Amino acid sequence: MRLAVSILMALGLAVTNANAKTPYHDGTAEVIKPKDQNHPLSEVVSGYDFRKAMIRDVQDDDFANPAMLVADYGEEQWNKVDGTAGKSMAQVFEGCAEVPLNTVGAVYPRYHKAGGKVMTLEQVINLCRETAMGAKPYKWESREMLGVTAYIKLQSRGSRMTVAVDGPAAKTFERGKELYYTRFGQLDMSCAHCHEDNYGNYIRADMLSQGQTNGFPLYRLKWNGVGSVHRRFRGCLENIRASKPAYGDPDLVALELYTAWRGNGLKVETPAYRN
Repeated sequence: MRLAVSILMALGLAVTNANAKTPYHDGTAEVIKPKDQNHPLSEVVSGYDFRKAMIRDVQDDDFANPAMLVADYGEEQWNKVDGTAGKSMAQVFEGCAEVPLNTVGAVYPRYHKAGGKVMTLEQVINLCRETAMGAKPYKWESREMLGVTAYIKLQSRGSRMTVAVDGPAAKTFERGKELYYTRFGQLDMSCAHCHEDNYGNYIRADMLSQGQTNGFPLYRLKWNGVGSVHRRFRGCLENIRASKPAYGDPDLVALELYTAWRGNGLKVETPAYRN
């Protein structure tokens, strides 16, 4: 903890939790006790509970949350017939996902038998489009991809995260864990410096959370739009002056698997709303 604070202070970043008015600080947050004895955290808390009321109120109101517009667009794409097979995503997706639709948001990323590797929801959507629909894949951060992922995960909203990291997913999980604790960039920082050692503190005007992924894709005020968790990872790497892997890079997939596991027990909140 002291080392992480020293690094942040050396960079001119004020770390404090003074006057914080969030559920985490006033004791009203939902706190999950990890079931896995090897979990690095003693408490698991959604990013929602590190946000002030004005942010939480928007997420809680489906008519006020701008991310719902993207999810609505995703529903249109979900039902749209596309590709040479004359099929829609609604007709073929459950077979591609290898799990029931209403569980997808709670269990992905996961090891995909047909794909032979751990896959994110975005990767499975494109696999489905290409193999079951005969359609072109979506670009990762396109409106179509963000819309469909938001719509699919919306079907799991309120379900508890249960990401599996054993068996054939174990190697990818270990890689993600390694990346989480690796220092990167000119600032020589890891994910853990902010999201494990300093969650609940401010860096300047920004409250650090545990970096949970249970709300992605989400609307972020800084982006003025909806983005994927890989966009958030790449943004963090940019902040610490590190090189950024491409969307869907195996290392980002591994990091997503590991961070999703860290949030097991949290409710799916997609599409969430953040600063």
